[in-house]
Amino acid sequence: MIALLLDLANILGGFLLAIALLEQSPRVGDDLGRFAGKLAPFGWIVGIVALVAGGYWLIVHLTSGPHVFHFEIVGIGVGLALLWDRLTSRPAPSSGTSGRGLLLAIFGIIAILTGLQGLFTPDS
Repeated sequence: MIALLLDLANILGGFLLAIALLEQSPRVGDDLGRFAGKLAPFGWIVGIVALVAGGYWLIVHLTSGPHVFHFEIVGIGVGLALLWDRLTSRPAPSSGTSGRGLLLAIFGIIAILTGLQGLFTPDS
C-alpha cells in the first residue's frame, strides 16, 4: 500500500512540477492547466505523502536490502520540491520554462515516468 502511495505521489507531484512544460502542449495544454489549478491547493499533501513514503522505503531498503531504488530518491525529491516554501519559508523557485523552473519541470517529467514505472514494477 505504501508503494502505491509513493507511485501516485510521484505521478501527481511530477505533474504539478511539470505543468509549465505540459501547458505548452497543443490542444491539451489548457485542460492540463485547469486540472493543475484544481490540484495545486493540495500539493502540500502530495509532498508530505511523497516524503513519508519515500523516506519509509529508503529506510527499509537501507536496513534490509536489497538496495536503494530510484523510486525512493525521486519521491523524496518530489516531496522536497513541493514543500520547499513551507520548509524554508522562502518562495519556491519560479515556475516557467527557463532556469530553475525548467529544471523542476524536467524533474517533474522524470517523476511522472518513475511513478508510472513503479506501478508496473513488483514490490520487493
